[in-house]
Amino acid sequence: MNHLQIFSNIVQKRSFLCVGLDTEFEKIPSILKIEKDPVFEFNKRIIDATHEYAVAYKPNIAFYESAGAAGWISLESTVKYIKKKHPGIFVIADAKRGDIGNTSKMYAKAFLENMPFDAITVAPYMGEDSITPFLSYDEKWVVLLALTSNKGADDFQYHNEDGIKLFERVLTVSQKWGTTDNLMYVVGATRAEMIKDIRKIVPDHFLLVPGVGAQGGSLAEVAKYGLNNKCGLLVNSSRGIIFADNTENFAKVAGEKAREIQQEMEGYLSERNLI
Repeated sequence: MNHLQIFSNIVQKRSFLCVGLDTEFEKIPSILKIEKDPVFEFNKRIIDATHEYAVAYKPNIAFYESAGAAGWISLESTVKYIKKKHPGIFVIADAKRGDIGNTSKMYAKAFLENMPFDAITVAPYMGEDSITPFLSYDEKWVVLLALTSNKGADDFQYHNEDGIKLFERVLTVSQKWGTTDNLMYVVGATRAEMIKDIRKIVPDHFLLVPGVGAQGGSLAEVAKYGLNNKCGLLVNSSRGIIFADNTENFAKVAGEKAREIQQEMEGYLSERNLI
């Protein structure tokens, strides 16, 4: 899936919503826990309820790895279900991988070849040779961590040397490794005021923005600073959608929450004459 295909789906759905499938077994409604694969059944119902409003899904791999082999089965079933039922939706493995070249090659094979993910989040700390194996797949994407929304981001990401912050260096240098058709960046919504400066460095790349909803990030601020002439945003909401309700009506409520966000996004897209 290339840049224009993602934008086309955004225009069609009037949305730049990414739904985070950060599925915790303990939070799944009890009615599902008798199912053969409760995690997949939960995800399936969330997907069925939200796919009209979402242009992307993002399973956080930790929630699946933590369950061992059974978790990997749930993850694979989830991704294959999305690709079978809704092949136009972009699917991101939120895995935050990144290691020496031969190890990254195996991570890339795991997520971009053996499972049908469109993209994977990658940590840039080890540099170019740890990233390029992920960029070797046609129409697959690297989502590089740039400026994250957690408190610990202050420890390193804002480190300033010769007037250049570390996250700014990541943005500047990494553009030499990929293109706007295979490289996007993670920028936390709780740092929305920084997106204006980030757009000066990467005006045309997609930004994956977590932190809206339960983490307190402002969608209005993200849209104000982050939208470009091809939208350029995938804004993620996880807990605020998938765990909005824990009764037998959980999927219906999730769909309603996704629709609320989509309608707000439609307004911002319309203001910019993008739809």
